[in-house]
Amino acid sequence: MEAIIEKIKEYRIIVICTGLGLLVGGFFLLKPAPQTPVKETNLQAEVAAVSKDSSIEKDVKKEEKEAPVEQDLITVDVKGAVKAPGIYDLPVGSRVNDAVQKAGGLTEQADSKSLNLAQKVSDEALVYVPTKGEELASQQAGSGPTSSTSKEKKVNLNKASLEELKQVKGLGGKRAQDIIDHREANGKFKSVDELKKVSGIGAKTIEKLKDYVTVD
Repeated sequence: MEAIIEKIKEYRIIVICTGLGLLVGGFFLLKPAPQTPVKETNLQAEVAAVSKDSSIEKDVKKEEKEAPVEQDLITVDVKGAVKAPGIYDLPVGSRVNDAVQKAGGLTEQADSKSLNLAQKVSDEALVYVPTKGEELASQQAGSGPTSSTSKEKKVNLNKASLEELKQVKGLGGKRAQDIIDHREANGKFKSVDELKKVSGIGAKTIEKLKDYVTVD
């Protein structure tokens, strides 16, 4: 009889332990899994990245707006009675006045009455400003859209300045100064052939210069 009672006690302990095990296991199985919280740092990083991209896009658009627009240019040769004769680049559609101002403006000896300052200049055009009293070989062209400002003018040996003589084809700065010195020492030239009296100018040079120079 005692043996049976002992067996019952053992089974009771086993049943109780098994029940407790099932309860504990069921509790953990039925307990919902904890949700992983969104990390605040990741969210902040994403917001910062979006803000940075937006800022970069705005900067790019701003640079595109501020970028200077390239202009088409023409090249003109400005000679004669201007303060700084030379070759200059001007925007397409420029006028004779723009070319003259680019060359420093007119000198006191310039004959502005013979100029059409409102005329447009084309690429590779020659803008020649005569001196007062100078006889031009040809007048400036009209207002046609394809006309250049003027053809080559003959330079007056008795009235030309040093800068004007330096622009004559076949004369350099040294020969131009020699002509000025001879004119001041001996008076006006009576003919182009008298250039032979100037040191360094021979007959062949004089023949070439006759297309570009004249006297009163």
